Amino acid sequence: MSRNVTVSIVLYNTETAEVGQLFNILANDPALSKCLVINNGGAEKACALADSLGFHTIHPGRNLGFGAAHNLALQSLRSEDAPYHVILNPDIQLDTGSLAQLASAMDELPQVGILMPRVLYPDGATQYLCKLLPTPFDLFLRRFAVGPWRWLFENRMARYDMKDFDYSRPVYVPVLSGCFLFTRRSVLESIGGFDERFFLYMEDTDLCRRAGNITRLMYWPKVTVVHGHAQGSYKSFVLLRLHIRAAVAYFNKWGWFHDPARAARNQIGLEELQGDR
Repeated sequence: MSRNVTVSIVLYNTETAEVGQLFNILANDPALSKCLVINNGGAEKACALADSLGFHTIHPGRNLGFGAAHNLALQSLRSEDAPYHVILNPDIQLDTGSLAQLASAMDELPQVGILMPRVLYPDGATQYLCKLLPTPFDLFLRRFAVGPWRWLFENRMARYDMKDFDYSRPVYVPVLSGCFLFTRRSVLESIGGFDERFFLYMEDTDLCRRAGNITRLMYWPKVTVVHGHAQGSYKSFVLLRLHIRAAVAYFNKWGWFHDPARAARNQIGLEELQGDR
């Protein structure tokens, strides 16, 4: 097995216990070429563990945000020959060999530029992380439709979350979650990585939208990982403000109400979904 996969992980106020298992699994994956760990602040001990395992750590000295920190890692990888790069959250748990399995899948899927495995909650429940490209109303409903009003919009929210397909089968989708993106580095380089105007939230939606103009995005359930998925903006007013700010930046960039490209991409995704059943 060739070492053809690089990984970047962004830490912020992360304890060693939170990433110890993940780091050890990655260190033993036969496909791993290089792992970069970016310390956005408060993760010195976790970075010391990464150093001890032979990973490379980057300390920018301030919180760059999610996308900008991953971009910094990508810049550091320019001399690497590995064709695949993984954008990975620190709260992911995976099995030894998962990277190798995903690399093999990508070798067989030249039309695919970004792959996301099946993602479960720690209790084994499925996380519905495949999404359509959002409208402002979709994001408003997901965040604020609560209590007796929520049932009125259940069908719309289920459609946006793509809950109406068999999550045991591969399918092309418009948007994958930034918690685990297995990518072709050539695709990331072609689109210039993350748009750094997004400090936190919406950066993965924006990246997937731009990547979708040149390649296919696929959900790949033959590999399964576990994700803590804290949903911080539901618990913190500061994070909620960041989420709202990111949504405003996203729709300012792509359009608020008249977005034929979004509608067309979503329709193609739904047609492929129907055909995959």
